[in-house]
This record gives sequence, C-alpha cells and structure tokens, in this order.
Amino acid sequence: MKRAKSNKDSEKGKSRGDLLFLAGVVVLAAYGLVCVYSASCYNAQVQYGDAFYFLKKQAIGFVLGLAAMIGISFLPYERMKKVGLPALVVSLILLAIVFIPGVGKSNYGATRWIGLGPITIQPSELAKYALVLFTAGYFAKDPARMRSLKGVLPVLGAGLSICILIMLEPNMSVTMCVGAVMLGMIFLSGASPATIAAICVPVLFAIPVLIAAEPYRLQRLSAFVDPWASPKEEGYQLIQSLYALGNGKFFGTGLFRSRQKYRFLPFSESDFILSVIAEETGFLGVLALFALIAFVVWRGFKIARECGNFYGYMLVSGIMLAFAVQSALNALVVSGCIPPTGLPLPLISAGNTSLIVTMAGMGIVYGVSRHNDAQKNIRCST
Repeated sequence: MKRAKSNKDSEKGKSRGDLLFLAGVVVLAAYGLVCVYSASCYNAQVQYGDAFYFLKKQAIGFVLGLAAMIGISFLPYERMKKVGLPALVVSLILLAIVFIPGVGKSNYGATRWIGLGPITIQPSELAKYALVLFTAGYFAKDPARMRSLKGVLPVLGAGLSICILIMLEPNMSVTMCVGAVMLGMIFLSGASPATIAAICVPVLFAIPVLIAAEPYRLQRLSAFVDPWASPKEEGYQLIQSLYALGNGKFFGTGLFRSRQKYRFLPFSESDFILSVIAEETGFLGVLALFALIAFVVWRGFKIARECGNFYGYMLVSGIMLAFAVQSALNALVVSGCIPPTGLPLPLISAGNTSLIVTMAGMGIVYGVSRHNDAQKNIRCST
C-alpha cells in the first residue's frame, strides 16, 4: 500500500500540464512587450522624455504576471470554490470606489481607475474574472440550478450588477464583454433553451435603449456608420485606425516603422495597438497573431473538456471565454466592424492590470491542466 501511494505521489509530481498552452501564453505576452515599445516609443519620448517609459511599465507587469501565473498554477484549483463570492463582493466594492472623488481617476471623460499613488488599478479587469469564479462555484455546488430561470437568477444578478457599475464609468465595450461571458457560462452550464431565450430576448431589446440613453453612444454609433462625417471629432480615431490597416497591406511596413503611431492614432499603445501591429506586419502578421490566440483558446477549451469535474470545466471555460471574447471585440473595434470603444487586446496592449490579471487567469487554466495530467498518471499507475 505504501509503495502504491508513493508511486501515485511521484506520478502526480511529474505532471507538467499543457506546456503548449503555457508556451502560447508566454509568447503572446512577450510579443506584447515588443508591440508596446513599437507603438509607444514616440509618444513616450514626447510626453515623458523616455522612449522606454511604457515598455518599462509593461515589463514590470510581465514579470509580475509571470510570477502570478506560475504561482497560482500550483494551487489546488478546487479550493477556489470558496473565494467566488468574496471575490465578487470585493470586485463590486472596487467598482463602486471608482466613483469616490479623489480616489477614482478620470481620463477622456471616463472614470475607470483607482489611483494609489503612482499605481493605478482598473477594477473592471478584476470583475470579469471574479464573475467567472462566482459563476463556476455557484453552478458546481448544485448543477440542478441551471435547469430553471430561478436557479440562474443569482448569476444574472451578479453579472448585471457588474455591468451596471462598469456602464456608469462609462465603458460600454467591457460591459459587452462581461455580459457575453455571463451568457456564455450560462449556456455552457447546460441551461435549457427556454432559460437562455428568457435571458437573451430582454437583453436584445435593452441594447438599443442603452445606446439611445446616452448622447455620446449615439455619436459613436454615428461615427461608426460614417466616420468621415466627423473626421476631426468622433470619427477621427476610427479613420486613423483604418489608415493604419490600409497602409500595412499584405506584408506590412516593417517592425517599428508605423506612421500612425506618430501621434496620429490615439491610444496606439493600448486599445488600438492592433492597428499599429497591422500597419507594421501587414495582413500576414495579424493572421499569425490571431492564429496564436486561437491556438491558446483551443488548448484552453481542450483543458476544460478533459477536466474530470464540473467546477474545473466551468472555471476554465469562463476564463477562456473572457480571453476569447475580449480579443474578438478588440479586433472588431479597430477594424470598424463595431462602434469604437476602449477595450485592450489581452496580453498585448499596454496596461498592467489587464496583463497581470489575464496571466493569473491563464495560470489557473494551466494549473487545471497539471491536475488533469496528474489524474491520468494515477489512473495509468493503478
């Protein structure tokens, strides 16, 4: 018995997890460092007198994110069931703190950050994954809950609470991302078609009402329909993004040779970094980038499918949904397929909160893959 137990322990210790998934995440984040420097070097030199200003900040986020990803991958993921509700409550509190004068930091008419001296935190990035933790734990505790609309109401309440607070910042794109993750997790949980329809129909009716409720949303919608109608105002950013995409053509202008980053394209190092990537690497470069993103997403859902319990499946699926939805929305924004709003490209855009939180989430996924391998090794040894 002792020998069998030691064999199981040794086999478990040898589990390496999905190294291809891990490598894909690290390569994306490392490539993001190069892209952030290329997109920001001119602005950084003009604004801060240091061409490496944004690169240095991103490098700190990369190191901290890598440490968080590796560290969290060694934690037994099933213990995270207990932190779902506390994480949700903390994220709601942080989202509310944003609106306290002197604490919340505003930029370009939006209040989305909490200022802690030289450090800023964007609570909406934390809220996405807090919702995933809560939803996975809630459904795993009693899978029968997903069979009725009443059982799904706590998840809807949590998701809508986060969406309302983010919408008030305002940040419509992150609101859409959180809403899509919530609906996706409800669907993946096995909810009935009637329950999904009862949720989706009111949401579809609410979207035009929400757009019409705020003048700035109508202006952005108008700019999306015809950006050249206001080329120096609402349509300016999208036009500059389209110029970058067009200038890149098939092969690109070459790395570090973007023209739009010379203060033509706003937020070139963050929300619209994909435009600079497209200009410098062309269609082929963007295709390669999203092929790698798709590979990471595929490996992530493969890990979810192979997980032996419902909680792990829901947890990994939710994290990968958040990553996939945000990546897709960012691409749609910079290409003019949906109205332009602020949303970073995960693992690539400048922003330490997004980078660290996303890499920590990927660490959870990698930890589940290590657990999957350990279980396979144990079964093989018995």
